[in-house]
Amino acid sequence: MTNEHGKSDSSIVPEKFPNNAWKRAAEGMEGRGLAKGIPLERNTPRTQSRTSALSALERVREAARKDKKQRFTALFHHVYATDQLRQAYYELKRNAAPGIDGETWRHYGENLEENLKDLSERLRRGAYRARPVRRRYIPKPDGRRRPIGVPALEDKIVQRAVVGVLNAIYETDFLGFSYGYRPRRDPHQALDALWMGIFVRKVGWVLDADIRGFFDTLNHEWLVKFIEHRLADRRIVRLIQKWLRAGVLEEGERIQTEEGTVQGGSISPLLANIYLHYVFDLWSQQWRKKQARGEVIVVRFADDFVMGFQHRQEAQQFHAELGERFAKFGLALHPDKTRLLRFGRFAAQNRKERGERKPETFNFLGFTHICGTTRGGKFIVLRQTMRKRWQAKLKEVYIELRRRMHNSVPEQGAYLRSVVAGHMRYYGVPMNSAAIGAFREKVCRLWMRVLKRRSDKHNLTWDRMKRLIARYIPEARICHPQPSERLRVTT
Repeated sequence: MTNEHGKSDSSIVPEKFPNNAWKRAAEGMEGRGLAKGIPLERNTPRTQSRTSALSALERVREAARKDKKQRFTALFHHVYATDQLRQAYYELKRNAAPGIDGETWRHYGENLEENLKDLSERLRRGAYRARPVRRRYIPKPDGRRRPIGVPALEDKIVQRAVVGVLNAIYETDFLGFSYGYRPRRDPHQALDALWMGIFVRKVGWVLDADIRGFFDTLNHEWLVKFIEHRLADRRIVRLIQKWLRAGVLEEGERIQTEEGTVQGGSISPLLANIYLHYVFDLWSQQWRKKQARGEVIVVRFADDFVMGFQHRQEAQQFHAELGERFAKFGLALHPDKTRLLRFGRFAAQNRKERGERKPETFNFLGFTHICGTTRGGKFIVLRQTMRKRWQAKLKEVYIELRRRMHNSVPEQGAYLRSVVAGHMRYYGVPMNSAAIGAFREKVCRLWMRVLKRRSDKHNLTWDRMKRLIARYIPEARICHPQPSERLRVTT
């Protein structure tokens, strides 16, 4: 395999974190060359005929890393390969809701090899057709409902296969401060990067931004242009266009979509990252290099991003220019969720001198970020569970407990154990012990209330309840280390 310049593909090197994590904590991970003398890791088995061969996608990844302008012309055969489709099938959620075809993961798997062979053949000869997605709604913490699309099972499989192929290219292109829906990246890495950026850099102002209806307003024409920067394989581009135009099925009526991408499909997060990579990431990277005189940090997770600035004037200038930039590509900042606030190590002192109250707070990825101090009086960023998220989860738990009211106590206890443990795994960050402890206590009180309602003649005392709690509900504990400690480990 050769690229457009006639250069042959060579081995890929694994990604590695940068060593200067203290200076570039908000920039995350970037690809880096392999140290001399370190052998390459293989993800293909060693055989007599091909002992040093890397997988086909690794060769694609290496070619993309070496030449950022290369356009790939022959990728579709990776998508319809049976091995790729099989891997995509096993990566799907087993108990996910079926789409309009009514096909479930388990039923499809009963005759998996024949089904995948048929799907591969339809893809190869161009007979594959994308189906409309079934629309569902899930409640949001503010009382509104978020529309979610449920694709047909075979659409999920093909989308996941395409994502696996395209990730080999775009993971070499995406910038370090982009964390949403990417392999080996999670919300806590974004939270750690933001914490370190504010703590180490000279941040005095924070731009807390949110894009209004991003997944509903994403422009198809611009998206295709962005994809064609890297893809010259028209078969994959046409596949993506099929999914964009498939529309949604709501209450038996098919609705065509001229813009936006339906949330819920495997391809949607990748398309969103590609769109924002060209509209926001590359532009903001150039802006802070060429126009900013002070320090600037960026952390983006999908369509939600936070920026830190040293100077207020530069923050205001960027905010204004960002609105113009987004308008060019059919996007807009949410007026109620986007704001500029004084935040950082000198925010409290500056506001006190002006006779103002404590520094404002902002929310990001489920946490309220607060300017605080340690016992020694040093500045620190406190992260506490967002109150709306806290209350919404408790309401959800109570409704589910009422539904399970007459289940056995062990069944109820197993459910609550998973709820409390999952809550701690996400919100158990340093200095948030009070919030997760209060959540656990509230869950226990709700459980006792439901158990008392099972009978008018209950004999449930608090002493007996404490024994049930000790048996089923895990103790509140911090699950995550300090961001600085975790970054030291990963680097």
